[in-house]
Amino acid sequence: MLVLLPPSEGKRAPASGAPVDVSSLTFPELEARREKALRALVRMASGNRTRALEHLGLSAGQGAEVDRDAALLDAPAGPAGEVYTGVLFQHLDLASLPEAALARAREHVLVSSALWGVVALDDHIPAYRLSIGSRIPALTRSGLAAWWRPALTSVLPDAPGDLVVDMRSGGYAAAWRPRASTLVEVKASTAAGKPISHMAKAVRGSVTRDLLLSPKPITSPEDVATIAERGADVGRVELTPPAKPGGAHVIDVIAAA
Repeated sequence: MLVLLPPSEGKRAPASGAPVDVSSLTFPELEARREKALRALVRMASGNRTRALEHLGLSAGQGAEVDRDAALLDAPAGPAGEVYTGVLFQHLDLASLPEAALARAREHVLVSSALWGVVALDDHIPAYRLSIGSRIPALTRSGLAAWWRPALTSVLPDAPGDLVVDMRSGGYAAAWRPRASTLVEVKASTAAGKPISHMAKAVRGSVTRDLLLSPKPITSPEDVATIAERGADVGRVELTPPAKPGGAHVIDVIAAA
């Protein structure tokens, strides 16, 4: 089982530690591309402030985020599982997992990133600001998801019989989708079928936690749905098979009316 998480906009900057060593991150085959993205982001953030804010999708009052990106080469790095602090990661609550579940997290969980491609929870990274919808014109004109796609396709595990549980939002999912593995997407919606972004983040964090706590191997979409149903206290859970061959199984946690 591979569980793919999105990053969070909210990040905790490590107070101390060595700067990021790109060569030490999971999937060293991505080192050259990570270095290229990192240095392009630092150059952009160190240049014209107005243009950097625009390309990063930030307001004029968020200049500190640009300053943070400009200093990334020297910023302290810490475990990615501690740097990301958004709603999903709050509900995942890695720090309170028992050791066996934490070992599963280290083995089975990857976090998608517009800057790093993917990182493992123990990879040391600095706090940064770059979403998959951001633009770095000097790096790519086609968008960051498309820029990362060939590299991720070459390194991420994908074989018949594998199970990929996708907790990512659409932009990050566009950067890589398995071709051979069984894909399960976890979503959340109202009884009327309307997606709920904040609830989806909470649900995905909780389901990820429950998957890691499961004493039994998770090998099928039905296993994931059962785990989601046990932990769902907001409504019901529906499992929908793929609409066409190669598509995703969808687990929808539906809020009570």
